Amino acid sequence: MNHTKTGASKRPVLAMLASALAFSLMGVCVKQVGTRLPAAEVVLARALLNVVFSWWLLQRAGIDPWGRRRGLLITRGAIGSVALLCVYVALAELPLAAATVLQYLYPTFTAVLAWGMLGERIGRRALAAVLLGWGGVVLMAGRGVGLGGSTALPATPVLIAVAGALCTALAYVSVRSLARSEHPLVIVFYFPLVAVPLSLPLVLVNPVIPTPQELLWLLGVGLFTQLGQVTLTQSLTALPAARATAISTVQVVFAALWGWLIFAESLGLRTLAGALLILAATLISLNAPARREADR
Repeated sequence: MNHTKTGASKRPVLAMLASALAFSLMGVCVKQVGTRLPAAEVVLARALLNVVFSWWLLQRAGIDPWGRRRGLLITRGAIGSVALLCVYVALAELPLAAATVLQYLYPTFTAVLAWGMLGERIGRRALAAVLLGWGGVVLMAGRGVGLGGSTALPATPVLIAVAGALCTALAYVSVRSLARSEHPLVIVFYFPLVAVPLSLPLVLVNPVIPTPQELLWLLGVGLFTQLGQVTLTQSLTALPAARATAISTVQVVFAALWGWLIFAESLGLRTLAGALLILAATLISLNAPARREADR
């Protein structure tokens, strides 16, 4: 009996680790095509694949795909699409680990947005997390700060990555509201459903025909994204959000490993120090809400 309970308690954790691995492999696929294919084209390819996958899952589960709060579902999809575009640009222009760790600014942004939009008290921990997170960004992309002669990351892709993290935080705030009335599969479905018409005009402006090899990488983007989203949903239904997201930071380790093995990337001292600050900010900001909920 105890073994059964232990096994069941491990499944959500294993699901989150599988999600982190899947999303890190998605990043590898994006980086393989990102040097030639525009980011909007990668977003469109992912969205088309995920619409098909999500529709199939909804039909299999017998769930109405259109939801109740359609206006907010569309808004969440639009914000998520902008976030995705920013993330893909950052993945193409920055080292894989650096682009991934910058995305983990979103918990600090979420704390600030929850304070400004939902009236939640930000608290000292969240404020410290914000300061640490921005210190990490400045360290990774700042000019004129010497750290053992290591080179700063290019400023424009870093700012795009930060914008992606901000949009991710906005999307998370909207998901928190949608979760009260919508099935998780419906929320997942609207993301690519909205991304298709938003990204299509950008693709038509500058279309690039993928090679057969690039088509395989794009298929990998869609498959690993769907796997990551499904396992993430499984984990979030069984674990507190703060703990689940803290576990997901292992994605940074996976990204650093793939960057080293596949792209011969190395983390400079400045990038490594900034990454540590951002990860520390993430863990602090995730711990703060859990304490407030426990006090209620």
